[in-house]
Amino acid sequence: MRLIINPNYEALSKWAANYVIEKINAFKPTQERPFVLGLPTGSSPEGMYAELVKAVAEKRVSFRHVLTFNMDEYVGLPESHPESYHSFMAKHLFDHIDCPKENIHILNGNAPDLEEECRSYEQKIKEAGGIDLFLGGIGPDGHIAFNEPFSSLTSRTRVKTLTTDTKIANSRFFGNDPDAVPSHALTVGVGTVMDAREVLILCNGYGKARALQAAVEGPVTQQWTISALQTHPHSIIVTDEAAVAELKVATYRYFKDIERVD
Repeated sequence: MRLIINPNYEALSKWAANYVIEKINAFKPTQERPFVLGLPTGSSPEGMYAELVKAVAEKRVSFRHVLTFNMDEYVGLPESHPESYHSFMAKHLFDHIDCPKENIHILNGNAPDLEEECRSYEQKIKEAGGIDLFLGGIGPDGHIAFNEPFSSLTSRTRVKTLTTDTKIANSRFFGNDPDAVPSHALTVGVGTVMDAREVLILCNGYGKARALQAAVEGPVTQQWTISALQTHPHSIIVTDEAAVAELKVATYRYFKDIERVD
């Protein structure tokens, strides 16, 4: 695992965006050989998405031959709802870049058969050749995607019940009303994320400090599903100074020493 400690959220966002740009450009994707990118929602990636939009406008990168698979979507929320993840992705990324609509994959939380929707999503990822780079975030309770505490670390895409903590955390997008947050979501599994050839996680703010500590210093455990990242051969967590507050001084100094951030 790599831990990249940036001074602030702006620097974190730029580092992550530049990493994505470098990976896509180095891959040199074509229509026959697209780059497959897993994408998150939430507040953490907003800065990164803004940097990617800027990079596309400046022709530093193209998404014309990039296939995308989003991590999750609420169940029962209309796609047109301003807080659906379809709307989020359109607003923050897809409406501003050159990624063809047919290359964009987001789970359908209104599918008539949710289990079949999840099975089909896994099949589409398999048919695409797997995820080259999966981007994600960390919940305050250490969940990755909507894999809440005590989710199986080998889980696949499925329907999940959201915890009260997650609904409270996401209520800021729903008028600060936890009851307005859907109780269920479709989400890729921990195993789905871990199958990616590379995983890059964004973690910012003091509210994520305990989760980051568990991810880096704690044991691999279902209690903190993000901890599964320790077993991935190519995993990176990009963080800011606020989020490392719970790390041991020695751990902090170690990663600052080996991971120079310009």
